[in-house]
Amino acid sequence: MTPTIAPTARLIFALALLATVSLTTNSALAQSALFQPLYEVLTHPRCMNCHTVTDFPRQGDDRRRHAQLVVRGTENQGAPTLQCAACHQDQNVADDAVPGAPHWGLAPLSMGWEGLNANQLCQALKDTSKNGNRSLADLFKHMSEDELVLWGWTPGGNRTTPPLSQPDFVEALKAWVDAGGPC
Repeated sequence: MTPTIAPTARLIFALALLATVSLTTNSALAQSALFQPLYEVLTHPRCMNCHTVTDFPRQGDDRRRHAQLVVRGTENQGAPTLQCAACHQDQNVADDAVPGAPHWGLAPLSMGWEGLNANQLCQALKDTSKNGNRSLADLFKHMSEDELVLWGWTPGGNRTTPPLSQPDFVEALKAWVDAGGPC
């Protein structure tokens, strides 16, 4: 490179790098202020460990692969020889070491949220082809009443809970739903 091109090339590279970092750090922010608190909850390990895009569940706050090499299975309930319900009961067992809630299992792959930014997750939640054919009212009912969802706020053991309390989450969810689910 000639001496006059090198500084220009460095400047272009620096600007491109800055733009990439800026896009990366802002991608987690929802365009809608109403969706941002929901995004913070829905991307917490209590939700994400079962809303995977993998053939296996994750566990723990570090989202490691589930022990015992558990797999998704055709019905999202584990392999025929090791169903989720073999260990996960309707409530926590073994001094809270094994979590449990009714109908424990993975969300279908269409409901996998790993790698989605706030806008993508918001759009996926509202896409009836991905969300179990749920309307916004159905999503509200699911996220505010389903016992498996509610378990996320009372997981027992040393498990962390989502950043909003369950009542605050329901309030934020209601505001988002009532506004038409803006992303």
